[in-house]
Amino acid sequence: GGTLFLDEIGDMPLPMQVKLLRVLQERTFEKVGSNKTQVANVRVIAATHRNLEDHINDGRFREDLFYRLNVFPIEMPALRDRPEDIPLLINELIKRIEHESRGTIRLTPAAITSLCRYPWPGNVRELANVVERLVILFPYGQVDFDDLPEKYQLEGDALSDELSAIIADTPMQQAPRNLPEKTSKDSDANRSVNESSVTDNNESLSTQTISLPEDGIDLKEHLANLEYLLIKQAIDEAEGVVAHAATKLKMRRTTLVEKMRKYGIQRESE
Repeated sequence: GGTLFLDEIGDMPLPMQVKLLRVLQERTFEKVGSNKTQVANVRVIAATHRNLEDHINDGRFREDLFYRLNVFPIEMPALRDRPEDIPLLINELIKRIEHESRGTIRLTPAAITSLCRYPWPGNVRELANVVERLVILFPYGQVDFDDLPEKYQLEGDALSDELSAIIADTPMQQAPRNLPEKTSKDSDANRSVNESSVTDNNESLSTQTISLPEDGIDLKEHLANLEYLLIKQAIDEAEGVVAHAATKLKMRRTTLVEKMRKYGIQRESE
């Protein structure tokens, strides 16, 4: 019994599709390294952001597997087509991070509005990554428009009354209890953590003011997450040229290569 969830089924190689089709048709499988056939009685849920019918026409997805899986399709619109869900999703993502005791943040209406204007090509997964990044960069802080990564800082026409009302009623913009108000000095300091290592900013991090949460913080994990983000940003800005990224980060190229290997960071060309 149970449920088997197959994510990104549209990216499954054709040889693997053949094996999956056999399991679905015969309801049997063999464990790796075993010759014993076992019966499988599971509910299968598959998800993809690909157009499988186009993949069938291109020969990249088996038609028989498609019809075997497509018993009860549920089509979910892209996140860009349902901006009214963005404030609620951000709130849920923050709640999950809080539940895991990994910190929290609050977003101002201006920050939420800007995120609602972004097209989100990576859908909910990209949104979740942005929230994670903000929690790392601004632990227990309040994120304003200027605190967002540059590509998410979007200005434009006023949002619909419905969406504006949702943003106003979303609790994620309300500061949690015992959270000190973030002054403009704090905001500038937090932004410097994000920018100083990848720009020509010579200000020492030791002179910046960052509030420590009352219940403490896992400093080792926080610094590791911050190092990962800064290395990733430097690699992106250097268009994958490790030597240029190392110069931005003021470290030797060999050291950067070791850290990239440690964090599993690859250049876009790889």
